[in-house]
Amino acid sequence: MKVGVVIPAYLEEKLLPITLKGIPERVSEIVVVVDGSPDKTFEVARKCAEGDKRISIIAFGYNQGVGRAISTGYKRAASLGCDIAVVMAGDNQMDAQDLEPLICPIEKDEADYVKGNRLVHHAISDMPMVRRVGTTLLAQMTKTIAGMDELHDSQCGYTAIRTDVFKGIDLDSLFPRYGYPNDILIQISKAGYRISEVPVRPVYADEVSGFKAHQVVVPILGILWRGRQKR
Repeated sequence: MKVGVVIPAYLEEKLLPITLKGIPERVSEIVVVVDGSPDKTFEVARKCAEGDKRISIIAFGYNQGVGRAISTGYKRAASLGCDIAVVMAGDNQMDAQDLEPLICPIEKDEADYVKGNRLVHHAISDMPMVRRVGTTLLAQMTKTIAGMDELHDSQCGYTAIRTDVFKGIDLDSLFPRYGYPNDILIQISKAGYRISEVPVRPVYADEVSGFKAHQVVVPILGILWRGRQKR
């Protein structure tokens, strides 16, 4: 199956080249979505594209949010003929060695959407405790509202999706910022698609986190409440 990687990038002029360099040759298309980044992320992405013809770039004129960047990248990956679209962050937080296990359930026709699960990886101690606790609680709420039997890491952004799924969900209506992972899980589950998880390594190194609790938790709770009302 033809695999594409979607990379939402905001303030990633330092780590984006490392991320791009690590993407395996198995990947046919790389879509970098520069989300109105005020630094040199776009220039860096353009320079990387000169040395890797798989890379195409979408640049927003202003910051629209990670969710909108991903859904836009999904559309481009589908238009390029990709059967599977993998999301990797631009901050080198996702181990490229986990890409093959992530797409494997889709290639075996065992799943339509696969999420990385950092909580069961042997390197889980690298993940800050506050994130572990928050991730566990949000996963419990999300799986209850989405009507899923098993979900452990709802917030992991390392995912793979069969692009045929886009026909059954509304990408344009998905939450554009933090909270996007929960919203798409609810939509995909409601549409009857198969969701699974595979272990992925949590990576925390030189990146500067943009995580702000009030910007993340409040929108997610709103998304979960909306999902509950629909059910």
